Amino acid sequence: MTEKTAVAFIFERALKDIFTRVCHLRGEAVNRIAIAYSGGLDSSVLLHLASHYAQAQNIQIWAFHVHHGISPNADAWFTHCEREAQNLGFTFDARRIQLMNVESSGIEEAARLQRYAALGELCRKNDVPLFLTAHHQDDQAETVLLQLLRGSGVAGLSGMEVMNSAPELLGDESLIMARPLLDVSRAELKRYAEVHGIAYVDDESNADPRYARNALRHRVMPALEENFPGFRQRFARSSHHMQSAQRLLNTLAEQDLASLVEGNCLLIERLANLSCDRIDNLLRFWLSRQGMRMPSASWLSELSKQLLEAKDDAQLCVAHPDGQVRRYRGRVYVTRMPENASSETGAHRFYWRGEVQLTFAEFRGRLHFDEAMEGVSDEWLRLQSLQICYRQGGERLKPAFNRSTRSLKHHYQSLNVPPWLRDRLPLVLANDRLLYAAGIGMDCHHFSAAPGTKIALRWESFGAV
Repeated sequence: MTEKTAVAFIFERALKDIFTRVCHLRGEAVNRIAIAYSGGLDSSVLLHLASHYAQAQNIQIWAFHVHHGISPNADAWFTHCEREAQNLGFTFDARRIQLMNVESSGIEEAARLQRYAALGELCRKNDVPLFLTAHHQDDQAETVLLQLLRGSGVAGLSGMEVMNSAPELLGDESLIMARPLLDVSRAELKRYAEVHGIAYVDDESNADPRYARNALRHRVMPALEENFPGFRQRFARSSHHMQSAQRLLNTLAEQDLASLVEGNCLLIERLANLSCDRIDNLLRFWLSRQGMRMPSASWLSELSKQLLEAKDDAQLCVAHPDGQVRRYRGRVYVTRMPENASSETGAHRFYWRGEVQLTFAEFRGRLHFDEAMEGVSDEWLRLQSLQICYRQGGERLKPAFNRSTRSLKHHYQSLNVPPWLRDRLPLVLANDRLLYAAGIGMDCHHFSAAPGTKIALRWESFGAV
């Protein structure tokens, strides 16, 4: 088998498997894909391989380019990518980004985060459910080495998977990112490009040893290759073992979580019955589910200690870079909203025109209008000037005709709604009279006994609160 045939064979076999898995997940075949195209060697070979496959399989391909603006050659790379994509008959689209938060995360990490966010936006704009990256065997080896040097656990040492969703990076749970070249080395890609005369750009920053990956690539990897030939394949094999182990840990965490979770919180009494290792595994899994970054082992150990040793009436709050972990009345919560969110968000007036739901991004959630056995008349609701806002204090609500009118504070306390959450749950007013309080329910004073469709309001918060 020739070099170029070997690379093409590996690519097509991987892509066929990716399509099969995506079809299973989505319940439909995928015939629209995108290539993350920087113009460098790796993505240029990927684009070339994809062009031959697309012609044979009748697949539409987009080439997405992210213009970072860091290099003085960035404009020339943009022009090169646009030209090459059009020559292959692909639709080209791009995003220009300006790096932010460089001081806190560094240029390398800031560029990575904003690049993936831009790729997610491009996928949504062009209605593309799957995009491919050109990560290869050397990238996988570098990733495993970096994670090992950072003291990572099983999840970190798993490296990159062939296919995964990454909503925290891409901004969308439905988008799928795949890497069909993980079994191909950088040397094989370079030989493939030479055989086919593929033109590509050379990013000068790839030679800068101040970046961790470059230091590994130019100083460590050559030494490993000299003394341990074939180490890349063995690193890849180890990452597969770690991925298998991580799947087993996730399965265990899901089983534990099913017996511990109540709504969006964990029950401390049941958590305390687990071993230390299972508690750590469960907390990592649960925090990940809440969109929180993986904590360090020392942070997790301190969290477990404080959660389990705090007094029953303690209102514990442990800070995390992405929010807080809190304990209240025997339950553990994750909060991600800014502490001053309610004070910064003013009231918003609107009318209901029969929508099933309305999204209010500034309140971090959506309001549902459900047909119900008990509620307000849909005709009456259409005539009301509605207002969504946070509580100001003194509001009262009567949830049912056989119950007393009480302050919202009383209702929240009886329903075990944590204090920090109460000011972040919005109210809905009808002509300036309280109609609905998120976390409690409707005010029955507005209920209709007449025949006809009745509507009950329901609030859905975005993410962890």
